[in-house]
Amino acid sequence: MNIRVKFLGGAGSVTGSKFLVTINDYNLLIDCGLFQGLKELRIRNWDDLPIQPSSIGAVILTHAHIDHSGYLPLLYKNGFGGKVHCSEPTHELAEILLTDSAKLQEEEAEFANKKGYSRHHPAKPLYKVKDALEVLHAFESHPFDHTFRVQDTVEIRFFHAGHILGAASVEVKIYTSQGVKSLVFSGDLGPMHSPLHLPPSNPPNADILFMESTYGGRNHSNQNLENELRKVIIESDERGGCLLIPAFSLGRTQLVLYYLWKIFQNIRSRPIYVDSPMAISVTRLYKQFTGYHRLNSDSEFGHHIFDAPFVHYVTEQSKSKMLNTIKDKAIIISASGMATGGRILHHLYHRLPNKQDTILFTGFLPEGTRGKDIADKKASVKIFGEDVSVNAAVHVLDGLSAHANQDELIQWSSHIHEPPKMTFLIHGEKEQAAVLKERLAGRGWNVTIPDYLEGFTLFDHI
Repeated sequence: MNIRVKFLGGAGSVTGSKFLVTINDYNLLIDCGLFQGLKELRIRNWDDLPIQPSSIGAVILTHAHIDHSGYLPLLYKNGFGGKVHCSEPTHELAEILLTDSAKLQEEEAEFANKKGYSRHHPAKPLYKVKDALEVLHAFESHPFDHTFRVQDTVEIRFFHAGHILGAASVEVKIYTSQGVKSLVFSGDLGPMHSPLHLPPSNPPNADILFMESTYGGRNHSNQNLENELRKVIIESDERGGCLLIPAFSLGRTQLVLYYLWKIFQNIRSRPIYVDSPMAISVTRLYKQFTGYHRLNSDSEFGHHIFDAPFVHYVTEQSKSKMLNTIKDKAIIISASGMATGGRILHHLYHRLPNKQDTILFTGFLPEGTRGKDIADKKASVKIFGEDVSVNAAVHVLDGLSAHANQDELIQWSSHIHEPPKMTFLIHGEKEQAAVLKERLAGRGWNVTIPDYLEGFTLFDHI
């Protein structure tokens, strides 16, 4: 038996995760994400895969974020006919995120054609809503810590990764003539002490480990998040404007609502407008899947916090536009968190030039994203093909990140008592991965930082 891996994404970058494991002639794809961020990465989405989608037997999905799931509609459209295996919340979340991704692509292509700012004539989406809906028929969900087989010799188990609702790490057991070989994919790991999500489960021993490294080179700052957020709110009031929070619809919006709920127990509340239909749909799932997060409806901070009287959910586009007329003492939370698309762009278009307004980012901002440019306080950014001046106050709270930091990654990996034969550091920029590699190598581990499209033989003649 021959076992190989090829890195079709998530190598040398924090996006586009796709890891092709080939067991003899059986192809298993771990994650199937879109590239986001820098243009040089995004254009890879248009490249043909170095393998026919029809030859892939199954996809194992660690979680629903678009950089891990967003290529699925295109894979299915181009001939993939297998199953997409994931956790139960991920199944529900994928429907929301994939259809939203397709809708945004269609809208952006239409807008680009209308305004004439696309270099492609006509501009086209990667896929359409109908493609996203069709791939959902291939999904099959599984509970955590339940084993299932995707092929006679390949067994899969999901366990908690803690990153977002339903996020999983994956154990792949391959039965060979020389015994069982174990591959473990961390997926995206969450922080150990999130007030919202469950902590990552301890990993089992692994022959081969694939470990994320988003924050492999740094720890989160020791911010008192509640106090820092309170200061930003008070400063926003003093400036005489509104507070605009770009936040991912999944996980980050709910975490921000949690902290705002705590803060408003001690200071006068402001109206909070959640302007993201997707965030509203996701929030409902937190109420449905109570066993997958920390909020217990019987506790002081139960999921009823999402229904606080000062929280207003905006679904209609006309009401979303009306938010731009609010001058002061309001908090607007809108997606996306990196300001790469969605309703947040309309709010940034109107509020970035205003010195009275405040923009608060709440997590990791990769190079090449509009959010990173704003956080770096560049003089202007492109929105809808126009240069928009950055005059608003800008803050970043990276302690709200949904990713484990360097020490937490080391702590998680310390539960693997026998050094893996090989450890691959994935889903991280090379500078971050290099620091983590040095720490792991100090234990005597064999650590590799793979390149995009690089392949490795894991086991041969077994």
